[in-house]
Amino acid sequence: MLDVEGPSVSGRPNARYDELLAPSTSKDNEDTFNRASASYTNLDERYRAAKRTYERQFAQLYFSRLMLLKGVMRKRVEQVWPGVPVCSILEVQESKEVAVIGTIFKNMKLKPSILDEYTKDKGLKAALGATSFCSDDDSVVLEDEGARMVLSVLAGGGDGAAAAAAGAGQPGVGPLNVQELVTGLVLAVRGVHEPGGDFFVSAVCFPGMASHPHPLPSPAQAPAVAGADAAAAAALPSDKYIALASGFSIGGSKADMLKTQLALDFLTGNLGSPTEQHLCSQIVRLVVAGGCIGQLEALAGGNGASSHAYNRQAQGAALQPVRDLDLLMAEVAAAMSVDVMPGPEDPANVALPQQPMHRCLFPAACTHGSFVRATNPHEFEVDGVRMLGTSGQNVDDMAKYCTIRDRLDLMERSLASRHIAPTAPDTLTCYPFQDRDPFIVEATPHVYFVGNQPEFATRQVEQRPQGGYQECQEAGAASGSGSGGVAVRLVAVPSFARTGTMVLLNLRTLACHPIRFDGSLGL
Repeated sequence: MLDVEGPSVSGRPNARYDELLAPSTSKDNEDTFNRASASYTNLDERYRAAKRTYERQFAQLYFSRLMLLKGVMRKRVEQVWPGVPVCSILEVQESKEVAVIGTIFKNMKLKPSILDEYTKDKGLKAALGATSFCSDDDSVVLEDEGARMVLSVLAGGGDGAAAAAAGAGQPGVGPLNVQELVTGLVLAVRGVHEPGGDFFVSAVCFPGMASHPHPLPSPAQAPAVAGADAAAAAALPSDKYIALASGFSIGGSKADMLKTQLALDFLTGNLGSPTEQHLCSQIVRLVVAGGCIGQLEALAGGNGASSHAYNRQAQGAALQPVRDLDLLMAEVAAAMSVDVMPGPEDPANVALPQQPMHRCLFPAACTHGSFVRATNPHEFEVDGVRMLGTSGQNVDDMAKYCTIRDRLDLMERSLASRHIAPTAPDTLTCYPFQDRDPFIVEATPHVYFVGNQPEFATRQVEQRPQGGYQECQEAGAASGSGSGGVAVRLVAVPSFARTGTMVLLNLRTLACHPIRFDGSLGL
């Protein structure tokens, strides 16, 4: 079953499957479609590591992150809290209201130890991976380049209410909520240091979204109508799309090769009526956001297979998912451009940023110039639309250490903090960079997508210059970048093995259309 919640093509019959039931005709009467093309620029250079050395300490990464964002935070504080002096922790005076910029460290009693990473109990590791470690006893500490201090919530009323009112309406400004913070966030706090006690916070301020690298080449002209179906009906035949998918999990227990093959046949134009084929011809690129391989534990000697670790027959069986992935990607790359990002279970380095999977894993797909082995995170431009995406490890890790459960809210928080992986390196493995932090968002992309999520979700968020955030739920809403604001389309790409869903993104309107594939008979 092919369930397309995508744009319709004007002038074609609504009964899209009548052609499949009609008698076969000659090839002269068949419709011919030419695939659209689009300009493409790969911007993964800052995520690539030519030489890796792990002799450095991770403290240098936190210091570089604070220094790179401190100038931005100082300007934000002067904007939202005019007249409030900014000082370091060592310069804080008792009973005087000041603003302090630093990095958050969250004390959590339920946070697992690093020794849990070496546990031999696979069932325990899987259980920990889906657990939230938040509790009512959590506390936060602010640290800068000189010292650290404990933050406490200021009771309502008095100066706290006045400080909150002073920052009302400003994007990224609000009261201190310990449960919604994670370790590694750089922010500013406003409050008073009590004699012999903690620093009582009346308000906090995040950096806010960075400006776009450039406005969209052609602002969205679709009307701001409610509902994805109405927006899809307003699509133009000349529109171009990016296909976003993740979590094929080939070789895993939840993989369904029939659904996967249906999806790839649709992308290559070998499935569906002329209506679907015309839609397929408008797709200029497929981006696979990690999760390509299910598990390779058999190859590593897991699940009691250690005695066969050097058995050629056992190794050949364990490598079959890799061969299947190569053949599938080669099939798609012969028809369109493909970007493949590594994920948490894929054969690549674990530490972020993950480097492209080795070309020896794709002997067939790499023969096509349209096949791109991308990093994770992956940043690129298609027809002037800047896109940034990850395979989901950053958002999944943030969800474990805060009470924010909505994945779009976590994505919005990371953009407002100008950092896509704030929990690295505390609970998320990453490379110990010395003088830079590649996860800092220097320019807000037009589209930010995250793969391997539980379900599909999308939202367009606009940060106005003097008016906070506005969530544009309607598809095809006009971008706010032309009015001085920053608008970004957030897309949570679901796991294909679990949902059978991939997402089409309209490059003109930035509207998203999920397409669901089902290999069952519906009985």
